[in-house]
Amino acid sequence: MKIMKSAAASLILVLLCVPAFGQDMRARSLEAQRQKAMLEQRALEEKQAAQKEAREALAEIVNDRQAAKAAVADLEQKNGRTEENIADLQQKISELEAQKAVLKQELSNMDAQTRTLVGHVRSNARDALALIKQSQQSALIPGRADVLEELAGQSRFPSIGQIDAMAQILLDEIARSGEVRIEKASIVDRLGREAQADVLTLGEFTAAYSMGDETGFLLYSDASQRFFALSKLPSHRFQKALKAYMSGESPVVPMDLTKGAALRQLTQEKGLAERLPQGGPIIWVILALGGFALLLVLERVIFLLHIRVNASKLMAQIQPLAQNGDWKECLDLLQAQRSKPLARVLAWGVKHRHLERMDMENALQEAILGEIPALERFLSIIAMMAAVAPLLGLLGTVTGMINTFHVITYYGAGDPKMMSGGISEALLTTMLGLAVAIPIMLAHTLLSRRMEGSIAQMEEKAVSLANTIYAVREKE
Repeated sequence: MKIMKSAAASLILVLLCVPAFGQDMRARSLEAQRQKAMLEQRALEEKQAAQKEAREALAEIVNDRQAAKAAVADLEQKNGRTEENIADLQQKISELEAQKAVLKQELSNMDAQTRTLVGHVRSNARDALALIKQSQQSALIPGRADVLEELAGQSRFPSIGQIDAMAQILLDEIARSGEVRIEKASIVDRLGREAQADVLTLGEFTAAYSMGDETGFLLYSDASQRFFALSKLPSHRFQKALKAYMSGESPVVPMDLTKGAALRQLTQEKGLAERLPQGGPIIWVILALGGFALLLVLERVIFLLHIRVNASKLMAQIQPLAQNGDWKECLDLLQAQRSKPLARVLAWGVKHRHLERMDMENALQEAILGEIPALERFLSIIAMMAAVAPLLGLLGTVTGMINTFHVITYYGAGDPKMMSGGISEALLTTMLGLAVAIPIMLAHTLLSRRMEGSIAQMEEKAVSLANTIYAVREKE
């Protein structure tokens, strides 16, 4: 094809190059023929070459066609295998997608379980932290709550070491809660200063300290996780019991089973000396009345102890002397005990032994009546004081309530502290009035019974003496 195109182009060039203006047409014609022949020859050669080239190209095309057919067949085979591979891969993709969905579901379940486990661990850590902060053992082991605070506050999954540390803290807390321990520890004393002391812990209930000569109870603060000494020392009895227990001298120790509530109440308690001024002026009148009554009761007790005598023993000594008519010995024996009313009455009867029975009995009765005023002295006053004391308490109650109503009138009833003064006065005076009256009444009753017993004893022994005297007179 290229050769033919080249021949045509040469022919066109020859035709265009024919000169129109040449001098010798013939020469030019010959030249043209020659050139034409040359061109024809050249065209022929080129045609042959083109034909040869075309044959070669056709052969090549035929060869290429066969190769293409073979390539197409090969490609078709490869395409079939590829499509089979694609189908296999698609099937594998489907299987992998299914496995992916299953694994994704399992991962979701494991993630949910992990979050639940983390939530349980954090919740338990918070509960354990609250328990440890409330435990008074934390004052003896500073910093043990730090691990629990870190565990309760973190969002990542806790480590095995942290979980094991939490378990060890709880086990240690269980062990310490059932133990009685004495160890050196830092406390805040009653003046607010940090000090070292011997600290006694009775499980989770009570803590006490001993620091030099000072012994008292401790209160545990959840906020600071420290021990604070009570601002008020316990009674001497409690201090003695604590010292004896801490030194190993006694197995008995006072405990506060309310874990500090009773000890806090102990600091608010007021003694009698602190309460008395709240009762107003009538309190002092009641106290003075009680003190005076106490003096009278003591005087009566001393008097009755002084005049006490073994009447049966005394009569056993007198009767043999009287039966033998030894009256002088009788009088000497009775005079030796003339400080006793019974001895004086019997001596009076011996002195009037010569009288008739009726006169002698009257004389003995007169002697007994003469002893009664000394026996009854102050008893009526004591009875009167026993009756007046509760009346004074009632008077204090009335004045206290009047004061309370005055406060309500001026300041209203919104502030209970404003009314507490009058109420304290009312209640304290009533309490103290009854507290004074009850023992006075008991003392009066006992003294009266003892006085009546003495009088009955004198009457009995006087009759016995009269019978003895007249039995001797009848024998004479």
